[in-house]
Amino acid sequence: MPFYPVYALLFADSGVSAAGISTLFALWSAATFLLEIPSGVWADVASRRRLLTAAPVLDAAGYALWTLAPSFWSFTVGFVLLGAGGALRSGALQALVYAELDRLGATAAYPRLVGRGQAAGGAAGLLATALAGPLVAVGGYRAVGAVSVTSLLLCAAAGRALPDRPPPRGAARPGADGPGAQSDYGAVPGDNEDQTGLAVLRAGLAVVRRSTPVRRALLLAAALTGVPALDEFLPLLVRDTGAPPAAVPLLVLAVSAASTLGGLLAGRGGRLHAGLLAAAAGLLALGAGSGTPAGIAGVAAAFGIFYWALARADARLQGSLDDNTRATVTSVSGACAEAVGVVTFAAYGAGADGLGLAARWLFAAAALPYLLLVVPAARRRVRARSRSRSSPGR
Repeated sequence: MPFYPVYALLFADSGVSAAGISTLFALWSAATFLLEIPSGVWADVASRRRLLTAAPVLDAAGYALWTLAPSFWSFTVGFVLLGAGGALRSGALQALVYAELDRLGATAAYPRLVGRGQAAGGAAGLLATALAGPLVAVGGYRAVGAVSVTSLLLCAAAGRALPDRPPPRGAARPGADGPGAQSDYGAVPGDNEDQTGLAVLRAGLAVVRRSTPVRRALLLAAALTGVPALDEFLPLLVRDTGAPPAAVPLLVLAVSAASTLGGLLAGRGGRLHAGLLAAAAGLLALGAGSGTPAGIAGVAAAFGIFYWALARADARLQGSLDDNTRATVTSVSGACAEAVGVVTFAAYGAGADGLGLAARWLFAAAALPYLLLVVPAARRRVRARSRSRSSPGR
């Protein structure tokens, strides 16, 4: 959306403080958080295509409101609409794609396909970002809003081309012996069981509760969304480096390009590597902390690695699920991600207005949790190597 690189500037130009902007972003995440799991359950019992078609319409309504009546309260209502649209997509899209690949016997292609989709979306974002500056120059924020709304309505039309096979009813999970059987994932809804939303929700929560691999993949995917949450503040970071206003969209464009490349490479590399995540955290801290436009190159590289890791984590999560509750469990991950987003936005607002910290220091501080995140993975690898060396026959 052309609105992406400039809407934080629209908020600021409309008189919203840094704390107010953070509040808006936190509200966005809170609205998505509250609707994540209900929409995931809905996607497991109804048409996933219908949800994916409705989502961009809600987004378009939010952007239209910002364009026609910019104020703190219109931004608030708009973010509620965007949160609802995001919740409808979350879980439903991954479930639809993975289920179709499973039907074709091609689930191994999931990370590559999702990565390419992410890259295609990123490329479209690059074009939209490049257009933002000229659009603002020609028609101000109204021109940006008009193009954004039109693009979203085209997305809704494209959603009608997606397959619309109904979610499965009573398909047994791997390892289950039949309807209602128990597996490592919990109870399997059988053909005779009432497929209500409550039944699907209970089954999905049982998956999370009883399966350690699912729980670990879910939490990793959620934790990795902290950096994407910082996307919303990138224009402010770039402006904090002293870059002229005309260069802000271009530097944001560089970060978006690196994120796109990370998604494109998501099909490569069999596992997540703790060393790469540590390097990404270091690049983020050094690049942002430099306070110079050149430092954005380090931020861009860090974002590329994090987006690669996020796609790999999503693939790991989807590979550990079955389609009966896929959207529900994925939405649980999305809800956890939104909680991470709320914490990120709140911390940014408190640091910016409460402590008076510049954007570069707040971005640099955001790298610390990811350095801590790789410690447990490194410890598990060391223990695995120790057991391998001490095993008989070596």
